[in-house]
Amino acid sequence: MHIHADATLIAALATDLRDARFTSESIRAAWGVAADNAFARGTRVPALRALKNRTDATAVLARFFVLGVAQPSSDLAAALPTLGLDGLHTLGLVAGADLSTPTVLIRPQSFVDEAGAGEWWVASDLDETALGGALPDDHVVGVGGASLTLAALQVPTPARSVFDLGTGCGIQALRARRHAERVVATDISENALAFARFNALLNGVTDIDVRAGSLFEPVAGETFDRIVSNPPFVITPRRDDVPAYEYRDGGMQGDDLVAAVFAGVGEHLAPGGIAQFLGNWEYRWGTDGLDRVRAWVENSPVPLDAWVIEREQLDPAEYAALWIRDGGTVQGTAAHEQLLDAWLDDFSHRNVTAIGFGYVLLRRPLDGEPTLRRFERVTTPIPAEGTIGAHLADMLAAHDATVALSDDELAALHLITAPDVTEKRHYLPGAEDPTVIELNQGSGFGRALSVDPDLAALVGACDGELSVQQINDAIAELMELDATSLRADLLPRVRELIMTGFLRLAV
Repeated sequence: MHIHADATLIAALATDLRDARFTSESIRAAWGVAADNAFARGTRVPALRALKNRTDATAVLARFFVLGVAQPSSDLAAALPTLGLDGLHTLGLVAGADLSTPTVLIRPQSFVDEAGAGEWWVASDLDETALGGALPDDHVVGVGGASLTLAALQVPTPARSVFDLGTGCGIQALRARRHAERVVATDISENALAFARFNALLNGVTDIDVRAGSLFEPVAGETFDRIVSNPPFVITPRRDDVPAYEYRDGGMQGDDLVAAVFAGVGEHLAPGGIAQFLGNWEYRWGTDGLDRVRAWVENSPVPLDAWVIEREQLDPAEYAALWIRDGGTVQGTAAHEQLLDAWLDDFSHRNVTAIGFGYVLLRRPLDGEPTLRRFERVTTPIPAEGTIGAHLADMLAAHDATVALSDDELAALHLITAPDVTEKRHYLPGAEDPTVIELNQGSGFGRALSVDPDLAALVGACDGELSVQQINDAIAELMELDATSLRADLLPRVRELIMTGFLRLAV
């Protein structure tokens, strides 16, 4: 059964959800912190126990739409007086008669972005817990960890037009519409497009342009200020006995789908436009995964700035087990062993030794000449406060402000140490001098850098009063070093500290 995007009935559903206080906060209060934490781990029993015997609208709708548990039709009718059971059936959200069984999940999703705080209702297919088994191939997921990561990564700078490639349930399109005049959302899955339309209407958004098609075909000849994508990047064996889930599998071999996004995104970016997406890339025998990504950037038909951040690596067995489990196949079963064997055969065929996962930011330069090519591994935990997107925007601005500066111009800058930077010094017992000096970043990517006393002294003196050159000369005099040699050593590292947000330009 597929859902139907009837605007009038969806508006009635929204009215009922609003009247029932169907919000993250209300539901969390209804079943308690412990049950909420258990639910986040995939266990719904504590939540069901907390709501036992309650027939108020919040409890009924939480059991039905959030936990995916059948409810008495009379209770459901009372909880949805505006929509009614007939409307619920017409929208395709329910099956059964006396005991109504949900066919979809609808979960509230709170958020905070540069425009403020808010909440969406997001409909998706029943998950493996509600289904009690493996997922169907055309399954549409709701808001998961990858969706939240991509949302947090999006730079908050203005954009008139946004293209959401592989929209899924439509969460990224909803986010983009909060600050963009025009949003186009595409997917190869008709089921996903139905959910994207439904979710837009459920949240009062009527003008997202939803189109069917693969990769860039639906937007041929168009350009955008921003492209965002959580593409179906999961590397899946191309075999009939291995499920090919539309939401995560792009139908290509290995990491070819991600390579295709790199190849096609440039011509659809307006000058100055930014594309941000998640991806996997393979490490093949003798070839570093980030080197393969670097080649994708260099081979782009349209020259692009690139900032690629690898967050983690998994060996082939770990990677396969992760995604087999994601599909709802239980570890230790014969089906699990069969799928794992198929995955490992596929990786062995291409000599894959590891799989990297990370974040990609590509930008079409205003003048056509790239100035940023950064490929790095950042595995430190990202601080929870704020969004990483604002940090990325600040770092791009810092790069643009300093990339063309000569060493003399850089040395003339007045810098300040970012307020979230702290310093740690480690000493051996009884020693006067530290063995390790570490700079730690409290926001952004939460980087931790080991530095020598010279650089630590420079960072500590950056309060906007003195230029880099003046600080350099003072350190050289104090430590009895050659000022010219010290400057040659410090300036490249100062550039890096500006780029990564440890140092900022004094206003």
